[in-house]
Amino acid sequence: MLPTSILVAVLFYLAATLLQWRVLQGQKRPARNLIRSLGLCGVSLHAVTAYLVVHQDTGLNLGFFSVGCQISWLLAALVLLSSTRQHIDNLFIGVFPLAIVSLLTASLDPDTSLHRTYSPGLIAHILLSILAYSIFTLATLQALLLWCQNTALKQHHTRGLVASLPPLQTMERLLFEMLWTGITLLSASLISGFLFVEDFFAQHLIHKTTLSILAWFVYAILLAGHSLLGWRSLRAIRWTIGGFIALMLAFFGSKLVIEFFLPG
Repeated sequence: MLPTSILVAVLFYLAATLLQWRVLQGQKRPARNLIRSLGLCGVSLHAVTAYLVVHQDTGLNLGFFSVGCQISWLLAALVLLSSTRQHIDNLFIGVFPLAIVSLLTASLDPDTSLHRTYSPGLIAHILLSILAYSIFTLATLQALLLWCQNTALKQHHTRGLVASLPPLQTMERLLFEMLWTGITLLSASLISGFLFVEDFFAQHLIHKTTLSILAWFVYAILLAGHSLLGWRSLRAIRWTIGGFIALMLAFFGSKLVIEFFLPG
């Protein structure tokens, strides 16, 4: 049976998502503060679950579902915090359902042999990696919203989603702010990996390392293209999604294979 805190957090997230969906559909708008308050309740209970899932008697649990729980909590918290100064509330519709799924699967990591203690340097590397992945996930959601907005404007549709979003230039500015933040964190993560991870190019890490470096180059090329050549709009969206696919395969693809398909 799922703990009460998880079920209550799921209900808060679900209520906030449904209310934000009503806003997106142009229906009678509930108070913005009500949606954020529900989200805050969900994030607070999610934090409790995330802590309990990671901290086990046998050591830190950094398995596939546990890490997913941490990342989804951080995503929800970042979007909620950012919504106080930027009009990005529609990201709730993507982030809160992810948080619900991660909460419901948080305790499914079966292999307790993955529970262990970590050095401070390795913990710093892991935290930087999680932060970078979370920021790039937000950037990808932002890119998808930007694509929808750009498509709707080209088709002269100015109601629904478009009406609830900031101007196109503001959306693009937010996207590149997220990308700059993400690549800074990813750079720090890669540097800390070379410094603190023993045998960073070992057989079980080579795919993760290679794909992470590939993602770094994709984002670096995009940001250089934006700064030097004025890349924006659909080109920026495609490169953002391409970099995220590489990073997702690095972060979760390798964990999935190692933990579930290559036991021992």
